[in-house]
Amino acid sequence: MKTHDKIIELLKTQGPLTAKVLASELSLTTMGIRQHMLALEESGELTFKDEKATRGRPTRYWSLTEKSNSHFANRHDELTVQLIDSVIAVFGDDGLEKLIANREKSSMRAYRLALADRYGVEEKLITLVKLRSDEGYMATMTQEDGFYWLLENHCPICAAATKCVNFCRSELHLFQNLLEDVATVTREEHIIEGARRCAYKVIPF
Repeated sequence: MKTHDKIIELLKTQGPLTAKVLASELSLTTMGIRQHMLALEESGELTFKDEKATRGRPTRYWSLTEKSNSHFANRHDELTVQLIDSVIAVFGDDGLEKLIANREKSSMRAYRLALADRYGVEEKLITLVKLRSDEGYMATMTQEDGFYWLLENHCPICAAATKCVNFCRSELHLFQNLLEDVATVTREEHIIEGARRCAYKVIPF
């Protein structure tokens, strides 16, 4: 196991620690451990807090940030699929449809509010790109002769969408409704069909 990984594992299991304690645990010099800590801080995986000591300089305690969670097992996808199966088992397909419709309605309300003072296709798309990126879709927008592309390079709900394609139908329906007064929207590329990204073609009226 790399030293970076050992440091992260110790902080995960023991909570905030000083460089001195970490150096002792890993049989390294304090100077050596500090180089690793600074690298992890620069990558955004560690942070620190200086606590007042009884005498002398404050003691620096290092701890993990949320970004460090990528080093640990994540079963969100598995749980998502299990929850979908459970909804179908308990409430049937109609129950799942109601859940998807409710999610779409909630998203529609929030998006409409954000787009309320945006006019024209480009203005609306710029705001939509920010909203979707904030949700983890890594969205971008490009313009071609006579139309736009709304591109989503990541799908944070991929497990749910793969299990139930109606989640994706809901996404397309959402965009079509949000832009219905200024453009038509079609999906030309689809991640769950093997594409690298989801690509929505937006043609202004």
